[in-house]
Amino acid sequence: MLYRASIALIALSAAVLTTMTGALAFDESKYPQWKGEWRRVPVAGLRGQPSYDPNKSDGLGQQAPLTPEYQAILEASVADQAAGGPGNDPTYTCLAPGMPRVMIVYDPMEIIITPGTTHMLMGHIHDSRRIFTDGRDWPEEIQETFAGYSIGKWIDTKFDGHYDQLEVETRGFKGPRVFDSTGLPLHEDNQTIIKERIFQDPADANLIHDEITTIDHALTRPWTVTKSYRRMQVARPAWREVICAEGNQHVKVGKEAYFLSADGYLMPTKKDQSPPDLKYFKPQK
Repeated sequence: MLYRASIALIALSAAVLTTMTGALAFDESKYPQWKGEWRRVPVAGLRGQPSYDPNKSDGLGQQAPLTPEYQAILEASVADQAAGGPGNDPTYTCLAPGMPRVMIVYDPMEIIITPGTTHMLMGHIHDSRRIFTDGRDWPEEIQETFAGYSIGKWIDTKFDGHYDQLEVETRGFKGPRVFDSTGLPLHEDNQTIIKERIFQDPADANLIHDEITTIDHALTRPWTVTKSYRRMQVARPAWREVICAEGNQHVKVGKEAYFLSADGYLMPTKKDQSPPDLKYFKPQK
């Protein structure tokens, strides 16, 4: 009996020691203090904020390096939206925006840094991200998601013993995904590769920047933009719940988008739009 008790005590001590060792392995002081509520920094005087490149107006004003085929898709999307339709933006039915669009940060963002994972939590249509920083390599198979599979590495650029930059690469996407609400397209093959350099502003601890480079077959070259986020001076942020499907009155039938009226009937979104095909319903007498 005493022998069994001794074994149990040794096992418990080992478990406690392992837990303590794991806890001590994460020196929080080595990482940047990015706690709090972060919001995107809008740029005044531009049309269509928030646009993907925050320093340019939305739509054609983005001057994205698109191939002729995908430039035509963007132009058709902008024209359809001007007529009242959703254009090429799939999120009107509450589909997740995916990367890199989520980094527009439509709703406030919370950044949680742990030893092996950095979490970016955002309430807007499943925008949250998980960035693995545990030294793993790319898996042989990646389960494709809208946000993709992100592997990151913390960098000490000043060589002072403190990390000040997070470098991230993201692959493994599914679609449809677009850059922003105007329907600025990514390629339908979903072979996108996104590289990020996330760092704190050297002159302002409450400002972080995300330099995002997108490599995609819809583009003629890699496209780099820099987004900025400011920490709100709120001791205890109120994180609101955002459920896209709640109160969403947009309806897609076939390839057409309609709007649900207050009294529960379908309405057109564009002038002279045809009604949906009712072939599965009995004709009314």
